[in-house]
Amino acid sequence: MSRPGRDDSPDRLYTLTGGRARSAPDNPFDLVTLVVAECDPVTGMQSEHAAILRLTEHPTAVVELAAELKLPVSITKILLSDLLAAGRVSARHPRKADLNPDVLEQVLVGLRNL
Repeated sequence: MSRPGRDDSPDRLYTLTGGRARSAPDNPFDLVTLVVAECDPVTGMQSEHAAILRLTEHPTAVVELAAELKLPVSITKILLSDLLAAGRVSARHPRKADLNPDVLEQVLVGLRNL
């Protein structure tokens, strides 16, 4: 069984990213970054960029986008960087849950009582 992106032609991946192997050092994207489209796809746009905009009508994690596009995460991050620079998507990290130790203790006690 092949993994997504592993069987892709290196030429195709090179073309998709314009020859870039890495995204910018200030890239805000990691696997769980949520991406949301700020506009609809436009005519003449690279097909992968258009696909990302369609997939991100609702907040979608970078890793989910890579899986849907069947591209390596590194290539997906480069494409997302292009869209972010153009103002076509926004990126945010999921909120960290404020876990109250007392609430966690109550949940643990409740689970033990089951």
